Amino acid sequence: MSVPAAKLNPVVTVREARSGDLDALLALEHAAFASDRAERRAIRHAIASPSMTLLVALVDEASAEPVLVGAATIERRRGSRNARLSSIAVSPARAGLGLGGLLLDAAEADARRHGCTRLRLEVRADNGAGIRLYERRGYVRFTVRPDYYEDGMEAWRYEKALGEARPGPRTRRSAPRA
Repeated sequence: MSVPAAKLNPVVTVREARSGDLDALLALEHAAFASDRAERRAIRHAIASPSMTLLVALVDEASAEPVLVGAATIERRRGSRNARLSSIAVSPARAGLGLGGLLLDAAEADARRHGCTRLRLEVRADNGAGIRLYERRGYVRFTVRPDYYEDGMEAWRYEKALGEARPGPRTRRSAPRA
């Protein structure tokens, strides 16, 4: 059985989510996660929030519209140099294509652009593929949170130093307090 070259090496674009992506993002949540899914209003909030970035991965398969196949949500707090990768999702039909790594790279770049020097995340203790990805990319586990997920599974917390932050045009800086 042969696989078309486009299936092996698809053209993938990562960009910030738009309100028109809402239905596709909700469908991705339901396809990628059995529990602990984000609700429509939470996704809508993430798209519009100035303290969050919701990135989407789109595959162009020569169809009329690119297909949304992955997403990553990055949260930031004013005054903190830490960002949090609160979710990363890849369509199960697209597993193994490197989309998780591509989204992770984009999340790290987004955190740097917003002046953050560390990225933190939680991963289910039974998510071997996720754990391998994060550890290969230099993330270090620093604690365990028992009974973190809806089904009682513990979360392993990881973080990575991102190096020097590179603020972009959207980064807001506040004046130092006296």
